[in-house]
Amino acid sequence: MTTDLNHIITQYKTDSQSVFNTWFIDNDQRLKAFRTIRRGVLQVVEDIKNKTFPNDFKDSSLEFVLSCIAEQKQIFVGISHPFYWKPKLRIPDIYEHQENKRAFGQFLENCINAKSEEQIIKEIVRLDALKIKGLGPAVGSILYFLHPTLFPPFNTAIVNGFNALFNDKKKLGSWSEYLKIREVLLETNIKYKAHLSNDLGAIAGLCFEIGTQKMLIGNDEYLSEEERNKLERSIEKRQREIQEEKQEDNQHSEMQFHLLKIGQSLGYDAFVASNDRSRSYDGKSFSFMSPDKFPSINGDKETANTIKLIDVLWFEKGTNNVICAFEVEKSTSIYSGILRLTDLSYSIADRDKIFYLVVPNSREKDVISQLSRPAIKQIKTPIKYILFSELRQHCEALCRFGENHQIMEKIAKSV
Repeated sequence: MTTDLNHIITQYKTDSQSVFNTWFIDNDQRLKAFRTIRRGVLQVVEDIKNKTFPNDFKDSSLEFVLSCIAEQKQIFVGISHPFYWKPKLRIPDIYEHQENKRAFGQFLENCINAKSEEQIIKEIVRLDALKIKGLGPAVGSILYFLHPTLFPPFNTAIVNGFNALFNDKKKLGSWSEYLKIREVLLETNIKYKAHLSNDLGAIAGLCFEIGTQKMLIGNDEYLSEEERNKLERSIEKRQREIQEEKQEDNQHSEMQFHLLKIGQSLGYDAFVASNDRSRSYDGKSFSFMSPDKFPSINGDKETANTIKLIDVLWFEKGTNNVICAFEVEKSTSIYSGILRLTDLSYSIADRDKIFYLVVPNSREKDVISQLSRPAIKQIKTPIKYILFSELRQHCEALCRFGENHQIMEKIAKSV
């Protein structure tokens, strides 16, 4: 190791702009992603079993999963690239080759259901033995969202950071190299767990920071002028991204505030997402605008917990009867919001309800594209969308003149 790891971890954690503070800690979207991605992986398995998985990455359930992961930004930028279908090279060979496709589906299903790390390692070894062309340890980032305390995410930047941190020369495309990296990260994480986390995303984030040279260790004083300029540009870019994310968070809270206010004005019990109760907007705390006790919802505990993460829910006063559900999306992907709404749809099985995506004006084309998917159109409850500008502009009028939830149709759009 090039230098004292305690010092490096302290530097990593105290940097307000590191991925530890901007992605790993206190990030609602990261926490919401685990259930969403797990459900998406189950859909990949189901599609392979039913022979409805396409012969291309585009518009597949696998694209859906990786888009959910990619919306984490920063550490998962480019995660989809290894899975793009490259027809000239015939890689990754899980689209046209039916046996490979089935093996990939069985691998994912067995990993989801695994109760120990030994079981998952056996599955990795079994998959690696098949030598499926182009299918490498990029899958490790999917495994991370299935078992975050056992398997770290994996990409070029993380490997580069690992090599710099541990004076190693591990390579990117090998499962055996991934497992060796995993062993070192696990041992290091156990040793420094009090300063990091059981969740391996924290130590992987440290490697990512080093691998992208956002965090320098060792002989940084010997950087060339070109390297220093590159580093400064990278830092400036990160600062812009963080400022944009803060602005998006504020807009997200603003939209939740408008929806809570309208719901109350219409006489409904308006609930904000359980992990957003501590938020506020315009000096008004959401915990004061939202009732304390969440109504019981049909379904298993995991599904019920996911539904509680929906940004705003309107219930008929004093009942568990859902009237409307709203998912507020920022500039990131809309996939996870759609999946939470479909979870609720399967729980209530009622076409009289209406669900809404509330989206920035700049994402209207993306919303139309995603809501046009056949799988989304088939769900029991219709999903419409509302633009930020419409909700902001008409909030007071909706509160003043609305008699029931149907007033939202004045600003909602269908696909």
